[in-house]
Amino acid sequence: MDESRPQHPPRRSDATRTAILDAARERFAADGYERATIRAIAKHANIDPSMVMRYYGNKEGLFAAAMAIDLKLPDPGSLNRDEAGRALVTHFLDMWEESEVLTALLRAGATNQAGAERMRGIFADQLLPLARRVCPDPEQAPARAALASSQLLGLALTRYVLRFPPAVALAPEEVVAWLAPTVQRYLTAPHPA
Repeated sequence: MDESRPQHPPRRSDATRTAILDAARERFAADGYERATIRAIAKHANIDPSMVMRYYGNKEGLFAAAMAIDLKLPDPGSLNRDEAGRALVTHFLDMWEESEVLTALLRAGATNQAGAERMRGIFADQLLPLARRVCPDPEQAPARAALASSQLLGLALTRYVLRFPPAVALAPEEVVAWLAPTVQRYLTAPHPA
């Protein structure tokens, strides 16, 4: 980067978009898709509701933009097949601990078609390729990835949405110790006869 060139401040529209998306993520996480309103999101962002509509068109467009998630999964080529379960559980646990976006997406996916479609897209685009790389039979990858997802999403539901006290009380290393072998088995064990 050329230090001699003057740095321009971010455009006002960029700041507005960021404020809208941040507010939308918080409202979708707190209220769920159905109860979150454009008006409440705009109020949270300290802007007029018409600005939300101007940038995102409607609630579905806003939801899609706010819930665009890159899971930043490990590169399948660099993943040790025998450590895939541990790597996935550790990675997802870190993401859940750091981001309300995944909680909002889980809530919305359970109650709304747009949320469910967004989750299916993330599954197909990001998790399925990793499963294809590590599972013994690529034709079984979709089923194996779905089973691994059931464990990861089940944990997220009980720990971050429903907040079951025993699930919340588990230290991250305990969660990994319990879940990693199951996820590993789903991904790499021989197909049950």
